[in-house]
Amino acid sequence: MSEEKENKQDYGADSIQALEGMEHVRMRPSMYIGDVGMRGLHHLVYEVVDNSIDEALAGHCDTIHVEMLPGDGIYVSDNGRGIPVAMHKKEGVSALEVVMTKIGAGGKFDKDSYKVSGGLHGVGVSCVNALSQKLVATVHRDGIVYEQEYCRGKAVAPVAEIGKTDNGNGTIVTFYPDEQIFSERTYNYDTLAARLRELSYLNKGITITLIDKREKDEDGKYREDLFKSERGLAEFVEFLDETREQIIETVISLESEKNGIPVEVAMVYNNSYSENIHSYVNNINTHEGGTHLSGFRRGLTNTLKKYAEGSGLLDKLKFDIAGDDFREGLTAIISVKVQEPQFEGQTKTKLGNREVTAPVSQAVSEMLSDYLEENPADAKRIVEKVILAAQARHAARKAREMVQRKNPMGGAGLPGKLSDCASKDPAISEIYLVEGDSAGGTAKQGRDRHFQAIMPLRGKILNVEKAMRHKAFENEEIKNIYTALGVRIGTEEDPNALNLEKLRYHKIIIMCDADVDGSHIQTLIMTFFFRFMKELIENGYLYIATPPLYLVKKGKQSDYAWDDDQRDILIQKFKGAGTEQSVGIQRYKGLGEMNAEQLWSTTMNPEFRTLRQITIDNGAEADRIFSMLMGDDVPPRRAFIERNAKYANIDT
Repeated sequence: MSEEKENKQDYGADSIQALEGMEHVRMRPSMYIGDVGMRGLHHLVYEVVDNSIDEALAGHCDTIHVEMLPGDGIYVSDNGRGIPVAMHKKEGVSALEVVMTKIGAGGKFDKDSYKVSGGLHGVGVSCVNALSQKLVATVHRDGIVYEQEYCRGKAVAPVAEIGKTDNGNGTIVTFYPDEQIFSERTYNYDTLAARLRELSYLNKGITITLIDKREKDEDGKYREDLFKSERGLAEFVEFLDETREQIIETVISLESEKNGIPVEVAMVYNNSYSENIHSYVNNINTHEGGTHLSGFRRGLTNTLKKYAEGSGLLDKLKFDIAGDDFREGLTAIISVKVQEPQFEGQTKTKLGNREVTAPVSQAVSEMLSDYLEENPADAKRIVEKVILAAQARHAARKAREMVQRKNPMGGAGLPGKLSDCASKDPAISEIYLVEGDSAGGTAKQGRDRHFQAIMPLRGKILNVEKAMRHKAFENEEIKNIYTALGVRIGTEEDPNALNLEKLRYHKIIIMCDADVDGSHIQTLIMTFFFRFMKELIENGYLYIATPPLYLVKKGKQSDYAWDDDQRDILIQKFKGAGTEQSVGIQRYKGLGEMNAEQLWSTTMNPEFRTLRQITIDNGAEADRIFSMLMGDDVPPRRAFIERNAKYANIDT
């Protein structure tokens, strides 16, 4: 008791840490960039590029260039106005230094400088500076080149005039992420390319280039892409839908301004069974939707329903059409520009401005009404698609009810093949979805029964990308997954809604063989979760186990390798061990080739295993990839495999 009292007395004014802005960024980086993993690392690039995009939105920039440099550096240049370098009256230093070193500083709060902006919190480039071990800002302005270097957010020296230029104005930012903050600092080209491509579609007419200067290919060239869109969102929709079969002739698109709010929409119907709608506010992907998405859905549903009823095509339908029926097989992009967007939460994922709903709804209604009247053949195909969706929805409801009767919360018990864990606390419980009964049996023997459950899956589950919803609910393996997890299969109002409070495990781990079939099964399961349980992925509950590929042995020495490079390193290590025994290599073709102890020690033991968490960094790109990999169109899939796989046996 006395010790506790003494500690309380030590808590005084001196105990309070008053952190300066940049110090706070370094101490709590996840508050500003989301996390300090790969997502946060790439977010640094997006923050710098967003500054250049904001210059473009203000009408002062049309070219942005991004380079990936050796040593994990990033170079971003634009031909905007150039950050001001004159002395800032209040701060007593260059305006450039204020922008680069002060949280909340920047022209985006001045409506005369920027009408709309993606980075309205004003923390963008200064946060990047705080989290970089080195950053150099170079400004071309009024014929003079200025430069300033920073280290972990602090200026190394004052802004210096380093030369003259006749190449116009612009800003160049070169930075190297801080090794004290980021343990992994290797950028992924495809991740950056997806975001830059997306920005080019959202801001037509801007030229964005990306070049990887870390290494050259066999021809001595750097990997490079140029992104420029002349038709904007219409091209974006065509890109997303390139592997799907469209049921109407052309993309329906509009550009309008209602009540001072610029609205852009592009949409097309295809023969798939999923709804693929992506919404943006000031180039920010609002993956949770918001008032602009509500306006789009209202305008779409009201206009299509009115047309369908007037056409007489619904006369023989014995039940009402629901809002979801109008969106099955729809790919759409909604983009609005708002001067003062209000986002729900700090993640900028859901727009809250109520004044946006009506303008979007009105614009969509006018666009769609004109299109339906001018294109009666397409209009008929859309209505017929809606009727099929309604019929499938009713069939899905019956299938959903059948599954719900088996739900453990309804008292019908868990799936027979599930070996449950003892713990009832979802926060520490995990379930392994295992390929086949044989591997499932080994996993059951090797697991920790207290918190690890095992659910064997028979063969390859249904490819939901090519199946109607009620077919998915009738699939035995999919029904067992729902029942084991304890979540419901949505509602008629929201087919993908999950009652997460009933989720029985906060780690859902896909564990398959390390071969081609195993990879295919992984992709089938991930496709199912992406299309039917995306909320679980967004909450960070889905993982992939990584069993080793090789066991390398020499005498009594042995070690595991997860790829060919690790195998080769181990071979060289064991060869130099000083004995004449040869090095043996065992290739694990399946989980069943390991005994229970090996599977536990390499793949299931939390102290030593490696789990890959499944995340959605870019919703539109993820949608396109799943459609390409799991759809009917073979050539794009072949090209993807050839581009991304070191060794690929392409079986089409």
